[in-house]
Amino acid sequence: MKRIRDSQTIIGALEGGEAAAELSREITETLAKLKELSGDRPKSKVKGSVTLKLEIEVENGTAVITADIASKRPKPMRGSSFYWVLDDGSLSTEHPQQTDMFAGPREARQTS
Repeated sequence: MKRIRDSQTIIGALEGGEAAAELSREITETLAKLKELSGDRPKSKVKGSVTLKLEIEVENGTAVITADIASKRPKPMRGSSFYWVLDDGSLSTEHPQQTDMFAGPREARQTS
């Protein structure tokens, strides 16, 4: 009678080896994505995870094991844009209370 007692053998045999291959792919893809997101910044820390969940059902001395593999990867960081909100609700890249010094000559104001 062949006995299986170690987890590596059990996981390696699930779905004819396909579950272990998919688990390896998920780990590799997650690591590659985390490396990409961390860039070349020396102290940048980016986290993700790969989870293998085994559903085990036992009935009449038999066992059915179903594997579920999931990964969590952070979304890429996106930049932000700064605008001024004008009175009418529109956006402007220029401060509304400052005049544009490159717009050309302006009319001089007369003071009394």
